[in-house]
Order: sequence, then C-alpha cells, then structure tokens
Amino acid sequence: MNTIILATDGSEYSDAAARYLVESPLLNRDFVVHVVHCEPDVGGDVKSFIGKADIDAWHHEESGKAMKSVVNILREGNVGFECHELVGFTPEKIIEYAKQADASAIVIGSHHHSPLLNAIRGSVSGRILAHSPCPVLLV
Repeated sequence: MNTIILATDGSEYSDAAARYLVESPLLNRDFVVHVVHCEPDVGGDVKSFIGKADIDAWHHEESGKAMKSVVNILREGNVGFECHELVGFTPEKIIEYAKQADASAIVIGSHHHSPLLNAIRGSVSGRILAHSPCPVLLV
C-alpha cells in the first residue's frame, strides 16, 4: 500500500486537495493518506511563562481544527487516512515526515500567491517542491 502525505493548513485549498484525492480518476485506491498539519513552535519567551503541557494542548487543538475538514472529506469519500501533528518549520517537518513514512507523494493545496509575495515571504509549497524526496502534487 502506498503512502500519500496530504499537508493541510485548514484552508479551502487543502480541502480542494482532499477532494482531488477522493474524486480523481487518475488515482487507484491502493494508498493510505497521512494527513499532516504543522504548527510553528512557540518562542523561548512564551515557553518561560507557559508550561509544556499547555503548549502541547494548544498545538493539539490547533492541529485538530486544521485537519477537521480534510478528515471529513476523506471519511465521506471512504479513503483510508491517519492524522499526524507536527511542530516546527513547516516545509522542513513535512519533508522529514515524508522521508520517515517513505511517502509515494506529497499533495498540497496551492494558495496561488503572487511571485513577489512568495519571493519576500517564501512559499511552503515552493520549499517542499525544491526539497521533497518524492513527487509533489499541487492542487
């Protein structure tokens, strides 16, 4: 069985990527989807005032919110999935997870930001495309 990573940020673009996995006639059903969401780690200043358990609970809550709609789409489409919560620099963590899971592909919903904005801020999908160990499908 193949592993497909579906990176989600909770946006409508991530939902479109999940719908693509459910509806695409190009894909066979010999895969399980690993839904991943990555929250940035909190800074040291925050960690000095808030305990690890509270920070972990916040990360868990935020990841749950971000994954909810794609999980519902996959469940309704009878697509097998697992959920994974990551913390850190998003492109790096998704690439790391794809290597660890021996992923066949990474699927990402693209936000279609302007080239200028991507040049200034950087693009998560662009960084994943540049460093992925497997094919990347932008939806």
